[in-house]
Amino acid sequence: MKGIQEKIAPIADLEVHQRIGKLDGSGLRFGLVVARFNDQLTDVLAREALRALEACGVKSNQIELVRVPGAYEVPVVIEKMAAGGKFDALIALGVVVEGETQHAQMIIETTGASFLETACRHDIAVINEIVGARTWEQAEVRCLAGQSSRGWYAGLAAVEIAQVLRLVG
Repeated sequence: MKGIQEKIAPIADLEVHQRIGKLDGSGLRFGLVVARFNDQLTDVLAREALRALEACGVKSNQIELVRVPGAYEVPVVIEKMAAGGKFDALIALGVVVEGETQHAQMIIETTGASFLETACRHDIAVINEIVGARTWEQAEVRCLAGQSSRGWYAGLAAVEIAQVLRLVG
């Protein structure tokens, strides 16, 4: 299976101390920022991210979800949420389809750079799932419901990296 595995184990046959996160979100707080543009897909991403968080023991009162117009508006809200210090991890969700906009690559690159800067500046995990695709059909494949969804991946990754940051902090 490609992507993140739900069972986290140390790398075999290494004689070093390994710090490994766990998929236990109890006691952690998560923020999601979801673009409304292409909401047929972003709504599915959000639902799957929430399902993954719930599967990791996160309760609904530990989650805050904010909607914004499009993917390009997500970074400013992620920055504000990170600066507030209330969250252990943040998840950015959006869909940009190349065929629908000529500036798709610019959106993907600039939002990604912004999330990385925010994560480093505020010492918080920012999971970037602004899904970029060449066609609507490719976007649908990446956003469909279920455990292969990029939303599901985002939820699991947020829990694991929040745990890792606690271990190394």
